[in-house]
Amino acid sequence: MRIIAGAHGGRRIEAPRGADTRPTSDRVREALFAALEHEGVLRDAWVLDLFAGSGALGLEAASRGARRVDCVDQAAPAARVAQQNVRALGVGGAVSVHRRGVQAFLEAGRAPLVGEGTDLPDGGRVVLALLDPPYPLGEEELAGVLRALAEDWLAPAAVVVVERSSRSPEPTWPAGLRRFRRRDHGETTLWFAEPDDTMEA
Repeated sequence: MRIIAGAHGGRRIEAPRGADTRPTSDRVREALFAALEHEGVLRDAWVLDLFAGSGALGLEAASRGARRVDCVDQAAPAARVAQQNVRALGVGGAVSVHRRGVQAFLEAGRAPLVGEGTDLPDGGRVVLALLDPPYPLGEEELAGVLRALAEDWLAPAAVVVVERSSRSPEPTWPAGLRRFRRRDHGETTLWFAEPDDTMEA
């Protein structure tokens, strides 16, 4: 695997071994980040890489100008490899790896992270959330993660991307999030969502 573009473009990164982690292909990552650059959400953004695996998505975001990236994965081998990749690229000042369940991480809230003293834009809210859950993750579990994300984490102009098997149904979007784009790439579908300001009272 490699970083595709940006400050660390071309640098190799490692992926966890075994069938439990399914890295996003270079082709899908390239298409994803082309779309995100078109949306203008990468530069100086706070990014969450949820179900991060190797951290490839978060590291790609950091390479392309994200100010802060938090990679979250509960699997010890994945978190270990992600941390190795962070050290190898020398981006420890911008990228943090959390070995924790995604639901628990989100439900703990953003306040402890905002309070770490990092100068964050957008009022200390996330501008980009990337979710690459394992294919076996149940739809109800994914819906719970999206609900927790939508409750308090997102900036008004945030973008949420969920990567799923093309055989999986569209995610169940919670109140406060609406889908605005779908992109199919072979066996992979990317779902793009944004905060739904029509839900505000």
